[in-house]
Amino acid sequence: MAEAIANAQTTAEQFAENSHSRLNKIVSADQGQFSISDRDDNTPYIKRVRVVTTITYSLKD
Repeated sequence: MAEAIANAQTTAEQFAENSHSRLNKIVSADQGQFSISDRDDNTPYIKRVRVVTTITYSLKD
């Protein structure tokens, strides 16, 4: 989860830079989809976890 938040912040900072703005605070954060599945048919004891998180930042000039 910490990695996802860091990636979201990096992406938001790049967007802010491209739009000549500065990144402000997080407005909202939602955790949507969460799934657990087998990695493959040969190793059902190893799982793959997928979490979709949406983080909305505000920008300021």
